Amino acid sequence: MQSWPRPDVPLLPGTGIPLRLYDSATREVRPTAPGPTARMYVCGITPYDATHLGHAATYLTFDLVNRVWRDGGHDVDYVQNVTDVDDPLFERANRDGEDWIVLGMRETALFREDMTALRVLPPAHYVGVVEAVEEIAELVEKLVSIGVAYRIEDGSGDVYQDIHGAGRFGYESGYDAETMARFFAERGGDPDRPGKRDPLDPLLWRGAREGEPSWPSPVGPGRPGWHVECAAIAVNRLGMGIDVQGGGSDLIFPHHEMSALHAEAAADQWPFARHYVHAGMIGLDGEKMSKSRGNLVFVSRLRGDRVDPMAIRLALLSGHYRTDRSWTPAVLEEAQARLARWRDATALAAGPSAVELLARVRERLADDLDSPAAVQAVDRWADEALSGGAQSDPSAPALVRSTVDALLGIAL
Repeated sequence: MQSWPRPDVPLLPGTGIPLRLYDSATREVRPTAPGPTARMYVCGITPYDATHLGHAATYLTFDLVNRVWRDGGHDVDYVQNVTDVDDPLFERANRDGEDWIVLGMRETALFREDMTALRVLPPAHYVGVVEAVEEIAELVEKLVSIGVAYRIEDGSGDVYQDIHGAGRFGYESGYDAETMARFFAERGGDPDRPGKRDPLDPLLWRGAREGEPSWPSPVGPGRPGWHVECAAIAVNRLGMGIDVQGGGSDLIFPHHEMSALHAEAAADQWPFARHYVHAGMIGLDGEKMSKSRGNLVFVSRLRGDRVDPMAIRLALLSGHYRTDRSWTPAVLEEAQARLARWRDATALAAGPSAVELLARVRERLADDLDSPAAVQAVDRWADEALSGGAQSDPSAPALVRSTVDALLGIAL
């Protein structure tokens, strides 16, 4: 699947600082320790609607990870999927009398446009489930063959994985049984499905149904379950023990727990990822922004209203990535004013030295992506520059522009 264009990233003097990130599995901020090439997998969209600000905040989070690693001298092998085979996509297409393939292609194209406008570095591998069905089916077949997956005995062709076949099940989320049961039911699980060994057993393969797309496979005709898609796509391109598995906090359970379950069982290796990293939710009027609530703010709509994408990016980076936070007109207005002030300051012929600013931005981003503190550091430099004090360094405005561009992804 086609990705989106890569924005130019300025080279900064010196070398960045090793990145430390909060790991959901260990519940602590720990150093990432990638080799020469850092490996990251981030769960992509289900393309049945446009990119909303919750999506944008998630992908900006991992764009910062990408940029900090690259500033530290690493190459980054970044993989992102598109869940272009899924029930919500079919339901929306049926509701609107539209072909599900056309709907998915259109919304994926719009997502690429939004990511381009927000200057998100594209993944090296952008993979739709449709193009990966064969490799996903191979993973399902392997799980059946090693005895950790089973078929429902009702003629449906459905295949599930037995969670009790993995001794470490639950380590990624750390949730208790009650919380797991609640989230599984709320987030696409089928705890009441007759014939399952455990209510939490995840679907690996859905046997062919009339009116639904299906593909031939070694386990019979049908289509993949949700979680195994990401396991196959990630492992086949990045291997096991990847540096970061990322997504929104609503993916902690069941999606990331189950993806790890599938990958680790098939490989007989642990862990799937050395860091499980999750972005907080973006709310509107005190509620989580989500399709089900109908309270979405779309990036494309803001762009259509001539809002500068850099102001959108700056508004989202003004809050810490792990914090649930609200989008309000005031948040956007503050970001627009801040962006204008930064541009005015960096348009000056000279300014206060920016060497310490570069060091500060690097330091704060390396500490669990503390973008609010990095933004405040740029504020202080801009305020000093605009006040007329210490205008002694003609190279400072250019260094500030490069720092903000390379590390925060904001073009001034």
